[in-house]
Amino acid sequence: MNHDRYEDGYVADILKTVKTIAVVGASPNPSRPSHGVMGFLLSKGYQVIPVNPGQAGKTILGRAVYGRLADIPDPVDMVDVFRASEHVGAVVDEALALDVPPKVIWTQLGVRDDAAAARAEAAGIQVVQDRCPAIEYPRLVGRH
Repeated sequence: MNHDRYEDGYVADILKTVKTIAVVGASPNPSRPSHGVMGFLLSKGYQVIPVNPGQAGKTILGRAVYGRLADIPDPVDMVDVFRASEHVGAVVDEALALDVPPKVIWTQLGVRDDAAAARAEAAGIQVVQDRCPAIEYPRLVGRH
């Protein structure tokens, strides 16, 4: 897939169908974008699971933090990556190694790794790169 642009329907369908989102790189710091996006997703009814090895065992926005994707006890629908582009490959590899891989890998604004995206897509996972669900949701799904 060409990740330079996405059809609105592709992104909207993802946001309308996923229910559980792991936020890799979630931060307890309210000034960090991952914190704000996590709060936004929670406000829209998603089940959000923060993943951050340095915060494992603590809570962010009232949600238990896990050290890695494999530590999350239940399958997740989407992995939202708040890590630098050079770390996306490792996150994708971790997601692919799960007993039940996610349906979607989403990388945040400025985050892109086409080789990792191709590996995920080859395994049947949808990919959105360099986008923010907190921007796309109001634009494509609405404010309800």
